[in-house]
Amino acid sequence: MPPESAPSQDSDLRRQRLQLAERALHWRRTRRLTAILMGLWLLTGFCTVYFARELARITIFGWPLSFYMAAQGASLVCLAIIGFYAWRMRQLDAAYTRAMEESA
Repeated sequence: MPPESAPSQDSDLRRQRLQLAERALHWRRTRRLTAILMGLWLLTGFCTVYFARELARITIFGWPLSFYMAAQGASLVCLAIIGFYAWRMRQLDAAYTRAMEESA
């Protein structure tokens, strides 16, 4: 192997390692975000139904909290989760794209 190609290979190897590290970081952040939002969805979807009797004791404007959660709350929380996920993933993807362009 000629000596002048060795620095080029070292820089390519370093660049590939940086890209792999950025990719791993991106997916770790994506999985963490997804797990947190799925947990929130579980709380609003399943737990409000499971604990409906306990939530019925809490009243808001004369109506039980379980009524609000069943009628509109769970749907609104689901929409908020979807909106937040799209917003946050756009930020994470943009940061990942910038990191890939910098390392190229």
